[in-house]
Amino acid sequence: MTASSTNSPVADMLIELRRDGGVPLHRQISSAIRDSIRTGRLRQGSALPPTRAIAADLGVSRGVVVEAYQQLVAEGYLTSRTGGYTQVAIAPEPARAVPAAVVARKPRIDFGYGRSDVTQFPRAAWLRSIRTVLTEAPSDRFGYLSGHGMPELREALADYLNRVRGTAARAENMVICNGYAQGSALLMKVLAASGARRLAVEDPSSIDDAVPAASGLGLEVVGIPVDDCGVRVDELARSGADAVILTPSHQWPTGGVLTAEARTGVLRWAARTGALVIEDDYDAEYRYDRAPVGAMQGLAPDLVAYAGSASKTLAPGLRLGWLVLPAHLSDAVADAKDAADRGSPAIDQLAFADFLVRGEFDRHLRRMRPVYRRRRDALLAALSARLPDFVVAGKAAGQHVVVWLPPDLAEEDVVAAALRRGIGVYGVAPYRLADTGPAGLIFGYASLSERAIAEGVALLADAVAELRS
Repeated sequence: MTASSTNSPVADMLIELRRDGGVPLHRQISSAIRDSIRTGRLRQGSALPPTRAIAADLGVSRGVVVEAYQQLVAEGYLTSRTGGYTQVAIAPEPARAVPAAVVARKPRIDFGYGRSDVTQFPRAAWLRSIRTVLTEAPSDRFGYLSGHGMPELREALADYLNRVRGTAARAENMVICNGYAQGSALLMKVLAASGARRLAVEDPSSIDDAVPAASGLGLEVVGIPVDDCGVRVDELARSGADAVILTPSHQWPTGGVLTAEARTGVLRWAARTGALVIEDDYDAEYRYDRAPVGAMQGLAPDLVAYAGSASKTLAPGLRLGWLVLPAHLSDAVADAKDAADRGSPAIDQLAFADFLVRGEFDRHLRRMRPVYRRRRDALLAALSARLPDFVVAGKAAGQHVVVWLPPDLAEEDVVAAALRRGIGVYGVAPYRLADTGPAGLIFGYASLSERAIAEGVALLADAVAELRS
């Protein structure tokens, strides 16, 4: 019961009684009044209503309220005079001051990576697809379906990926998931259940999604060094891994492209050992200085699980991802998806299918490539002019570049100095499993204007000059 009338004598104290909660009523009343004093709703010196008035309003005996008042008087929250009224005795608790060192400072210009420009989301085209789905989709599509996902979306994605990415995708071997994070977690679960014990990942690499999932399932995670051409195949062959996660078309974060010879070596290793290659097709749609590199899955669909998502191409908030799986894993991963959440949202899947079939996805990518290229070019020009001894890598594709620092600069010092000037740049070290490797910074540029990019690099250059002085 809660007093809700504005004329109620307890309206300002927000007293709510739960008669079935197992807590004595007088304790519930004293707790509510205590909270009102601590938060300042009841100020020091203010008079409390008479016990009879509160008892009548809450529907309890006067003795219950008297006991609550007496408890608060004993604790020092209230003061009471014989024959007089009861007052609040203390002021609200002051908010604790947070030390300046632990206050999270938000950068004014943030070169955060992994961010698409969501202001460019094609709302009108997406709305047309939503309307088409709501008016034309069969009613049974809004019920529970297979863990594989909507057949319309799997067919549309298979056509698109085979045409654009060179995959050998079959709709019956696909699973629609809530982005790469869920897709990789589902794969880790199935691999662990089948007896896998060790997962290899590129070093450095993104360690936010698959690595925690694998570790939580008891898999050992080992890092395989990368060079300018991607993962070191000789190191992978010695790893004893049951599966490896690769970004062969655009290594994250260094930007290297796995050579044809290295791809052949990885696939031979997988065929010889029975290991699974998990291909994260990160940033593959955005290439600027060379022809797109086809997916590895098309070379060996029985050895490679292909993972993609709409997070970088449309918006991460859509939570749309997909797996193209070897036939022997397809049903097991679909069952894991069904057990996890009974499937991704039907309307979003059907809308994306329509979006693909009508060619809107291709049009959106064609529109965004020059936008991102201009921003990349602005970043490269600013770095060349203001920080010429910073070595840029991975500039041919994607939505970020890596900059290797000269030997006189420490990664963490540059990051901290930049933040003091309101600039967010991010080190490579947090994404290494080994403790060795050159110092570097990751610059995302997709969500920044060209003017902001130039200003951010200028301020970073000032921070670096200060460090060097």
